[in-house]
Amino acid sequence: MFKKTNLVLLGGPGAGKGTLSSMLKEKAQFLHISTGDMLRAEVKAGTELGKRAKTIMEEGGLVSDEIVTAMVGATLEKDEEKYGMLLDGYPRTLNQAKLLDALLKKLNRPLDAVVYLCGDDDFLIKRLTSRIMCRKCNRIYNQYAFPPKKAGVCDDCGGEIYQREDDSEANARKRLITFHAQTQPLIDFYQQKGLLIQMSCGERDDVFAEAITKLN
Repeated sequence: MFKKTNLVLLGGPGAGKGTLSSMLKEKAQFLHISTGDMLRAEVKAGTELGKRAKTIMEEGGLVSDEIVTAMVGATLEKDEEKYGMLLDGYPRTLNQAKLLDALLKKLNRPLDAVVYLCGDDDFLIKRLTSRIMCRKCNRIYNQYAFPPKKAGVCDDCGGEIYQREDDSEANARKRLITFHAQTQPLIDFYQQKGLLIQMSCGERDDVFAEAITKLN
């Protein structure tokens, strides 16, 4: 289906990584790895890791690189299909990228491309603060652009629609500061490797159509 199948989705909070991941998964049998979802599951379960992660995430910080990389590695090792992978929200730092390189070399599963969704801060803050999602299946909606058909109810699974605490404007600004300081260097890192595919944030269908073209 795609020529490039082992992918990293890179971009600031609200750039549309989760939405693009969902659309690509509907097109082909990608293994979607969202470290945010992994960590939120730990928070919900009330594990020791979850308690530590909750404090860090609410402050707009990042969880230990080694812990996150170990989680990703464990998921990839269980993958039997091995069609392709979508790493969504990881790596976030240059150190994580280097740890990922070592992990993928060990697994003999090198990256094919890094899709960078870019947009200015004002656009991302507006998108973040209007983002809502399903508590059950994690489908993402926008209160204005594409709300669920029935208010408060997910179109796909009937789950409850809510807004995450870290999607408030104050936390959105903190997350963007963190992104620029720690994740921006990844753009140069992957560009030097010849892996970077840059795309502008925009309407979901337009972004998806561009992704299909550029991954083939």
